[in-house]
Amino acid sequence: MKKKIGVVLSGCGVYDGSEIHEAVITLLAIERGGASAVCMAPNVAQMHVVNHMTGEAMEGEQRNVLVESARIARGDIKDIAEVSADDIDGLFFPGGFGAAKNLSDFAVSGENCKVHPEVSRLVKEIRAKNKPQGAVCIAPAMVAKVFDATDIHPTLTIGNDKDVGSKIESMGSKHEECAVQDFIVDEENKIVSGPAYMLGQNIAEVADGIEKAVDRLIKML
Repeated sequence: MKKKIGVVLSGCGVYDGSEIHEAVITLLAIERGGASAVCMAPNVAQMHVVNHMTGEAMEGEQRNVLVESARIARGDIKDIAEVSADDIDGLFFPGGFGAAKNLSDFAVSGENCKVHPEVSRLVKEIRAKNKPQGAVCIAPAMVAKVFDATDIHPTLTIGNDKDVGSKIESMGSKHEECAVQDFIVDEENKIVSGPAYMLGQNIAEVADGIEKAVDRLIKML
């Protein structure tokens, strides 16, 4: 039977949800690696809706994170509140501003952010059961916050952004610089992370790094 990797989505679109390239590359890498993706998202309203042509917020527009994430998952998606660590063998977070706006409010509050309680619960459950998890792009900052004020201090990367890296360290994690086509792995805590579009200049570079990270995670299952 195929191993199941939970993929936590945060909407549909880089500026207010999941980075679509990163999400699709993740899903493809999981399938090609012989595992099965279980897509999920919180059933909450997005922080805001952004016009992806102009980059401007659309006043008065409202969208639901779970409903929008279903676009990427082709409708096969679960409410994260209904998923436990017993249902999956590993967990992965693509990036996009949704990780910092909908799964957490890191985009607004930085190191003082809050993480959606169901996201935090599942990340902690996965760690407690010694199952592997991964995060790319800005999502590692959210993972750092989950373990803030705990005795778990993971090593993570978002590339070489010193401002975000310092915020990760202020939340009790260690930040390690990393090239876009590579990833880092915290062996003790079974967490892989990579820069993706925090550093990538094109989809090919981003794919190289994510595919390697997913492959490493699958080997840890």
